[in-house]
Amino acid sequence: MSPSVVVLAQTGLVVLVLAAVHVPLGEHIARVFSDPRHLRVERALYRAGGVDPEVDQVWPVYARSLLAFSFVSVLALYALLRLQGRLPLSLGHAGLAADSAWNTAVSFVTNTNWQGYAGESAMGHLAQAAGLAVQNFLSAAVGLAVAVALVRGLARHDTDRIGSFWVDLVRGTVRVVLPLAFVAAVVLVLGGVVQNLAGPVTVTTLDGGSQTIVGGPVASQEAIKLLGTNGGGFFNANSAHPFENPTPWTNLVQVLLLLVIPFSLPRTYGRMVGDVRQGRAVLAVMATIWLTAVAVTTWAETRALGSVPQAAGAALEGKELRFGPAASALFAASTTGTSTGAVVGSHDSFTALGGGVTLLNMMLGEVAPGGVGAGLYGLLVLSVLAVFLAGLMVGRTPELLGKKIGRTQVTLVALYVLTMPALLLLGAATTAATPALVEASVQDPGAHGLSEILYAYASATNNNGSAFAGFGAGTVYQNTALGIGMLLGRFVPVVLVLALAGSLARQHRVAATPGTLPTHGPVFVGLLTFVVVVVAGLTFFPALALAPVAEALL
Repeated sequence: MSPSVVVLAQTGLVVLVLAAVHVPLGEHIARVFSDPRHLRVERALYRAGGVDPEVDQVWPVYARSLLAFSFVSVLALYALLRLQGRLPLSLGHAGLAADSAWNTAVSFVTNTNWQGYAGESAMGHLAQAAGLAVQNFLSAAVGLAVAVALVRGLARHDTDRIGSFWVDLVRGTVRVVLPLAFVAAVVLVLGGVVQNLAGPVTVTTLDGGSQTIVGGPVASQEAIKLLGTNGGGFFNANSAHPFENPTPWTNLVQVLLLLVIPFSLPRTYGRMVGDVRQGRAVLAVMATIWLTAVAVTTWAETRALGSVPQAAGAALEGKELRFGPAASALFAASTTGTSTGAVVGSHDSFTALGGGVTLLNMMLGEVAPGGVGAGLYGLLVLSVLAVFLAGLMVGRTPELLGKKIGRTQVTLVALYVLTMPALLLLGAATTAATPALVEASVQDPGAHGLSEILYAYASATNNNGSAFAGFGAGTVYQNTALGIGMLLGRFVPVVLVLALAGSLARQHRVAATPGTLPTHGPVFVGLLTFVVVVVAGLTFFPALALAPVAEALL
């Protein structure tokens, strides 16, 4: 069967399943965050934390609560990683070095899950399950909370309240990601993914040698790693490891898991603002960009130029040959489009254009469909920019869902749009312009080396976590700098989004007029898609021209 037929069949099946769950899951999430009732377990958590669940917060209080929770989470995970050697279930592993523990703690709290270590040789079961996996749940719930807060800002009017962070955090964890992850873990165990608390086992191989086999609570972490668009693997090989991803059908399940919540959230948005057509428009933009990325990546990897790839039928370097180049391309386009960072192949070994698409996916802001919550709020911010540009073109005050887009909103959107590129380009330029840093971290000279640098900082500042494997990020400088990039790349945009939500919620709702731009039709879908692509194109085209584009033309 040709690779094109394989990818069409796999992508078609993924689309069908996502279409089937889009409405029920999206409606469920909308009910979760609109329900006036609190479950018994939720009330117990509120009492333990001293939280009044009936009191909504203004946006500065919501933001301070989120930042305080995340700060405590970084400290707690850092301490766990540093003290690992003195704790149970460490499997004999010592605590991580200070710079590595900092990088890892920040990485998992920010939903980045960048890993500068080999999980099976550095982490015990307690660190994996009680540290990393727990943050996989909580960081996903934080992203979901921010998205819901922005939707409330659009849906509410004449109020300064956008909800309670603590209620949104608890509900997102208890009612959304936790039950879905439980079901996903059971499915993965049935598919052969390892789940135990056993220590390493030494076995004799067929040729008389010995090999150490490491097990652990893999399926439980794998489920939330994908469902929460986290990406941190239990093993260094991530989803290319047979204990994490044993068969072609579990590979397809993993692609579905990392896409299912982000592609369902537009329905949540449409339901909460009272117009499901708005959600369909956002969904159309997400689907258009994602399908384009899948098609181009697959073409680049299966129809690559060069006599060797053509003779082999595809560019096989860096692919998971158990699943084939088409499945590797589908996974790569999906994981970089969702801020997940899980991998089944080495993106560093993809063709120049194939690797360039994974890089571009992140530079677009990962809104197609983006991470849990982050994709939706990123695309809604760009929707504000799109209606502002449309208003400039027709000479009238722009509106979005009855809310005027004025100087305050445009300023917040501009700062949001500029934050990630500024962090990415500043971090990459510092490494590229410093010979000692290049020598310590960059494996390949020339255009590909620049791609490695750009990819590392795009991954960190967009909270993706995947990597071009040739980039040596395990130095003190890179661990520290990438950690700073992850923190700023996560929380500066989050604060700006919450400020935007507050500014929108305070407004009166104005009635639509014949001059109001409909934000649910094909014209707006095209405009928003154009804005997503052009913002990244104008910002990153010079860097891309010097890196993957130049490499492809060599």
